[in-house]
Amino acid sequence: MEQVTAAQMKQIEQAANAGGLSYLTMMENAGRAAAELAKELWPDARTVAVFCGKGNNGGDGFVVARLLHQAGMEVRVILTDGPVPATPDARTNFDRAAALSIPMGGMDEQAENFVERADVLVDGVCGTGFHGELRADAAQAARWMNTARGAVLALDIPSGVECDTGRVAPGSVQADCTVTFHAAKPCHALACGQCGKVVVADIGIRL
Repeated sequence: MEQVTAAQMKQIEQAANAGGLSYLTMMENAGRAAAELAKELWPDARTVAVFCGKGNNGGDGFVVARLLHQAGMEVRVILTDGPVPATPDARTNFDRAAALSIPMGGMDEQAENFVERADVLVDGVCGTGFHGELRADAAQAARWMNTARGAVLALDIPSGVECDTGRVAPGSVQADCTVTFHAAKPCHALACGQCGKVVVADIGIRL
């Protein structure tokens, strides 16, 4: 399985963007691939909790939330790092999800109750740029995912796992499946037990 580091993936995305495949389109393609995989793996799922951080990993999560909502599932977006995404593309997809009146909110009692009954939990909290230890909000999100009854689908990398070294921070998300984009990352082999089943999804990059 081909592997690329976080820095290499960033360069690949930059080249794709320069070649006409926009970052926003790549995010849409990533979210669509994850949503389709969730429906394939858990065809009986009806309730989905999508945890979104403030970066582009969360942006992928907003796409997943929108598409699963449009597919007829009951979806709730749980914002783990404040109400406003930090990147323009994530904000665009936040707005698209909000326009559909998908329930969104922080990590409150209402969110916790939803998580407890969710069939699938989508981890879009920390992406390939994660290093060190989980912040308090991300650690709480990971605890909720790890103790919930539903299956956990991680976007790109389980939150708390370092992309290039495979180091697993205490309290990291334990995924049942990880969908990564374009190519596998070193952590998918180095921390395979944390990632569960690894699926590499095509997001349209042709270099």
